[in-house]
Amino acid sequence: MTPNELFSLHGKVALVTGGATGIGRMAATGLMQAGATVYIASRKADACIAVAAELNAMSGPGEVIGFAGDVSSADGVAALTAEITSRTDKLHILMNNAGVTWGAPLGAFPFEAWAKVQGVNNAGLFHLTQSLLPMLIATATPDDPARVVNVGSVMGDAALGDGAYSYAASKAAVHQITKIMAKELAGHHVTVNALAPGPFVSKMTAFATADEGMREKVGHDVPLGRVGRDEDIAGCMQFLCGKGGSFLTGAILPVSGGIQVMSGPNLFRAALEG
Repeated sequence: MTPNELFSLHGKVALVTGGATGIGRMAATGLMQAGATVYIASRKADACIAVAAELNAMSGPGEVIGFAGDVSSADGVAALTAEITSRTDKLHILMNNAGVTWGAPLGAFPFEAWAKVQGVNNAGLFHLTQSLLPMLIATATPDDPARVVNVGSVMGDAALGDGAYSYAASKAAVHQITKIMAKELAGHHVTVNALAPGPFVSKMTAFATADEGMREKVGHDVPLGRVGRDEDIAGCMQFLCGKGGSFLTGAILPVSGGIQVMSGPNLFRAALEG
């Protein structure tokens, strides 16, 4: 089997939430470049439409279409479901990328930061997937399952609060939801996996990745020595959604440069070196 056959997504239809910026845009680019028709949705329709035009100007084999979509409420999920079903009768790939965060120091972290963050990152993800299951199952076959890719975080694996307590907890929940759905949907020929990214350049991380100097400082603390790049996400999506990923479900891919395996100091190094 050739690389093109392994990673081709020609004829596939995908939906990426939060697809106008950051990891969502990286994913949409990778899917489009592999030949998929990619719908991107976020609360800002204008941004999605503009990004779709930018990506289509790359002249890849696929196409990107932008529109408004909000997963922060039951009404928003229902409206997004109605919108995508009005635009296509097929859905092979769903990427649940839309998410929010909240940062505040311990001792000043507000109560409302929990409901808002988990409402989008957990409830929105779950209910959109649930709403679109009939479309996904309709396209699925044993040899070519439908694909759900959730976006978790290395903060859901490692004990990294960094003032984003509800976000870290919500991403740990995303990883657990992913495994539960993988188990329950395997019989319907739907794979469910998650990405657990480390630091990437995005609006959410702009406070630490806005310029090259800041990115270098952040990358210095990553075992592989850099922050994530666009192709790191694009490549993961092409693998997970192509033929090569058809036998993988329930996985949490640590796209974090090794942060997930960082541990404490070598307990005996000082003695051995002394």
